[in-house]
Amino acid sequence: MNLTALSSLIPVVVLIAIGFIAGRAGWIRPASIKDLSNLVFFVLGPVLLFRSMSTLHVEQINLKPVGVYLLTAASLFFGMFALQGANRRSAVLGLATIYGNLVMIGIPLIGLAYGDAGLATLLPLISLHALLVLTLATVVLELAVARENRAGGQGEVQHMGRTVLLAARNAIIHPVPLPIVAGLLFAQTGLAMPSLLDKPLQLLANAFGPMALMLVGITLVQTRIGSQLRGALTLALLKNLLMPAVLLLFAWVLGLSGLPLTVMVVAAALPSGANAFMFSQRYAVAEELV
Repeated sequence: MNLTALSSLIPVVVLIAIGFIAGRAGWIRPASIKDLSNLVFFVLGPVLLFRSMSTLHVEQINLKPVGVYLLTAASLFFGMFALQGANRRSAVLGLATIYGNLVMIGIPLIGLAYGDAGLATLLPLISLHALLVLTLATVVLELAVARENRAGGQGEVQHMGRTVLLAARNAIIHPVPLPIVAGLLFAQTGLAMPSLLDKPLQLLANAFGPMALMLVGITLVQTRIGSQLRGALTLALLKNLLMPAVLLLFAWVLGLSGLPLTVMVVAAALPSGANAFMFSQRYAVAEELV
């Protein structure tokens, strides 16, 4: 392992371990985990995303890495359908295979390893990741549910146009894409953030990485794998090994290289994000496995 990867991963592991120890020791009660998660997700995360994008101009954004990543995700998502059929279970497992934890783990890891240049490559992906991937998953799942309802003669099928609009709205009015878009719009005005406002924003943004990683460790205390070990291992291998391998193939074909390629490979190798589990709960399929 090269020195950059090692020096970046050790702080990540240490912070997760500190959170795990705090959770195991009972310093952070299970009832408080939701409050800590809300603090990270609704306060610290949006501040970091807004501040990071608030100085980035549109002409500086390279969408080619994002395109390679999304092409990889779409290929694997529909590949799951080819293997297991077009149904709710395939859609949920496909989402677990492609939807990475780009915010809670990706941002601090990329920030530690590659600094602002790495984040400038990652944040445009984050802004489109939830919008496009979750909208795609929602539409596919609603189609699967509608097909099942028609086959069983149950209920009224919701109009697909309404489904797409609702999914897109929910993906945009969200604590991740919204501050990214707001920060990018602010950057285009050419205004500078007043120092009296920028300093507290900077302090909050700096707190995101350590808090998010410790929260991962605290959450691991409550996680049990049990009888789903084999299936969970298969999903992890698909997400953490197959996805970056397929991305490398597309990158080679399309000529993506350098830091943008490195950041996209790291992003593709991240573990599954929590939204995959939320979808499994919402559609009542593969919940224990995901």
